[in-house]
Amino acid sequence: GGSGKGTWGSQLDQIVELRIHPDDPNYDSEEEPYWLVEAPVAESVEEFKGRVLLAIEEYFMSSNIDEAAQELRDLGCPDFQHYFVKKLVSIAMDKRDREKEKAAVLLSALYADVVPADQMAKGFRKLLLSVDNLVLDNPNAVKILAVFVARAVVDDILPPAFLTDAQKLLAEGSKGMEVVNKAMATHLGPSAHADMVEKKWGGSTRSTVELLVKKIDETLEEYRESGDVTKACQCIRELDMGYYHHELVKRAATLSLKSNKSTQSSLLALLKHCSEEGLISPSQMSKGFMRCLEESSAEAREKLKPLVSAAVNEGWLSPSLQTSLASAAPEPDFSSAEFKKKSTAIIHEYFSSDDSQEVLRSLQDLASVQDLYPLFIKRLILLAMDRRSREKEMASSLLSIIHTESDTDQVAKGFVLLLESAEDTALDTPDAGTQLTFFLARAVFDNVLTPFYLEQIKGQLLENSLGREIVGNAKSILSAQHAGERILRCWGGGTGWAIEDAKDKVFKIVEEFEAGGDLTEACRCIRELNMPFFHHEIVKRVLDMAMEKQNERPLELLEQCSREGLITTSQMCAGFTRVYNLLNELALDVPNAHEKFQSYVETAKQAKWLRGEFDFQGGLC
Repeated sequence: GGSGKGTWGSQLDQIVELRIHPDDPNYDSEEEPYWLVEAPVAESVEEFKGRVLLAIEEYFMSSNIDEAAQELRDLGCPDFQHYFVKKLVSIAMDKRDREKEKAAVLLSALYADVVPADQMAKGFRKLLLSVDNLVLDNPNAVKILAVFVARAVVDDILPPAFLTDAQKLLAEGSKGMEVVNKAMATHLGPSAHADMVEKKWGGSTRSTVELLVKKIDETLEEYRESGDVTKACQCIRELDMGYYHHELVKRAATLSLKSNKSTQSSLLALLKHCSEEGLISPSQMSKGFMRCLEESSAEAREKLKPLVSAAVNEGWLSPSLQTSLASAAPEPDFSSAEFKKKSTAIIHEYFSSDDSQEVLRSLQDLASVQDLYPLFIKRLILLAMDRRSREKEMASSLLSIIHTESDTDQVAKGFVLLLESAEDTALDTPDAGTQLTFFLARAVFDNVLTPFYLEQIKGQLLENSLGREIVGNAKSILSAQHAGERILRCWGGGTGWAIEDAKDKVFKIVEEFEAGGDLTEACRCIRELNMPFFHHEIVKRVLDMAMEKQNERPLELLEQCSREGLITTSQMCAGFTRVYNLLNELALDVPNAHEKFQSYVETAKQAKWLRGEFDFQGGLC
């Protein structure tokens, strides 16, 4: 060879590397040259786990929540904080009641500020999935973990919906399912009490609520007399209850409303100092003022407005509080706390009975009910979000019925209240953004809100807020192709029925009319359905049948329904839009589907039961 006897030498060294073109059948992407890119890695998984273990053992010895929180922040790895939750609970399960109580207190303190809601929920899910292994080392694992789960729900670090979601995730007969069932039946059932769960392990490191509130009142009273900010802050630190600072904020704000100008300024100065010093977190500050707002009368709320405005202008209170205060519904007859209690009872009864007329009767019994509809709508959706799809569907259906008894502005105000507090809702319900998006889109599709109101609602929300993002997502869903089918199926469809049952009833009504031609009977059956928000399905079925049978007789039903006001123009438009979106599929069975549909549109426009601005090209009114 070129490099000497018996060698291949430099002949091959001079061959240019041949590369196969990506379009060649023999091309293999794995043979392409690649480069290693340096990326920063905080630490190995083993090192992370070791530091978590060390931090937990240190906390059990020192009981210092602040040090534990700082250690977890220093660890970084926000996507692995669920491991901390799982490890903390599993270690505490093998220790005395004192350590179990410490673990529960630490989780409450770290929630939201250090450990996000989704990581907290993920940590508990991992625990439920690993119970079968935990019982090998600790025979009482099921019993102890059930208390931890119940305590997490009582402490508001897990939403109640977590338990029902976990039941879907866990296998029947598994130890994890046993934990969930025990937590629900024994510790969170109707006969259970939150304080029993809180005192399960003796409350050795956690003051009772009554004692804590008493200390807060003493601190505020002493500060009001002395005006010593330094001493007041020292007392707040000694409470060592960072997760409960919202109670102090609420009581300070409430006390300021009952005090003279001098004391009022002094109390607000204390809150401002605590905020600037980082003693009270922004989320705890907002939560405290929000609780004061919700529990105040209309007169007290008016007094609160200038205080909130001043705090927002000084930069130590979130501007969203000012917006919530400005848009809050007036309540002349009783406080929002009382109304919340009454509306919650009405909603729970509705979820049990599915009797929408009873809801309307109950609301009419309340004074100034028109002014209170926004609060009721907000409460209805919040309660439905923590329940199954059946209750979510029932909530959407009830909105359609309530809409007939109130004006659209009241419904829009209810959604504004919901979207303004979307960030807080997301702390308890991790998928709140998605759920609220579908509730909003469904309200537009059911003609509860018009698309115009989406822009109006968006204009009342803060820039870059979760509420604005939800409105944008709802608009995207509504503008997508086949949006109707997706929105109708988001909760399963129907007023407690399966969507297929509702569709079957509609199909039979249209089929019987096509066979017999009795307009009066067909209209009576449509009224008995009592589903005005689902009338677009009737429009779709009529158009489908007219095209398939090449017979325009079914269109007479739509004309009659329009003449009687039985089907609204928006529902008519929604039905035509759904058929427009399916034209390509219909054309496979009905070759002249496009021509037929266009002729139906023209007929409907001329008869004035379809809006003249309906666009055949875009399918939108």
